[in-house]
Amino acid sequence: MSSEIESIQDAVLQGEANKVRFLTEIALSKRISAGDILYSGLLAPLKTISDKLKRNEVFIAEVIVVSRAVHAGLHVLGPHLKKAVEPNRGIIIIGTVAGDLHDIGKNLVAMALTSLGYQVIDLGIDVYPEDFVAAVKTHQPEYLAISAMLTTTINEISNVLKALEDEGLRKEVKVIIGGNPVTSDFCFTVGADGTCYELSEIEDMIAYIDKKKRSKR
Repeated sequence: MSSEIESIQDAVLQGEANKVRFLTEIALSKRISAGDILYSGLLAPLKTISDKLKRNEVFIAEVIVVSRAVHAGLHVLGPHLKKAVEPNRGIIIIGTVAGDLHDIGKNLVAMALTSLGYQVIDLGIDVYPEDFVAAVKTHQPEYLAISAMLTTTINEISNVLKALEDEGLRKEVKVIIGGNPVTSDFCFTVGADGTCYELSEIEDMIAYIDKKKRSKR
């Protein structure tokens, strides 16, 4: 691992947003790939702090500070990630369900999908089922990614799937879901096509869903 990546990791864990922004610019100037900076420099330390939160070793306020530092790096990386790939793998719509104002995880997923070559249309937070449906009708995406970060909003995912079904759109789009309360069992129960727990697993999950869909034709 390069010293530039290690410096970014340290700055992220310290929650030093301005330093992360500066170090990210330096790393790019030294021709370190945007993908390496994203996954090793920004997301790896974020996972470290998230794991500590699950073990009650840190407070949520510390996670928020680290997440803001990650966002500072993402702001610099965004244009470079888009240049690094040809956005021809298809369209993915993403959004956080109604009643849920959390966007850190959603934004990271959107950035990861962009780095994989997808055209990502971000509907933002507090998105109602009818708005997801309208976006699917307008953009005709290959995938719809739905985020719910609260146990009180997770059932909104079911409402979105039902709305797609009612409009005859469910078979036209593959649905992936995610968020803290989302489990594989929940994914199966509501009839979504897939979920994963790590950003590094997203590409494999999509490949598996695509393969499964093709085998059913």
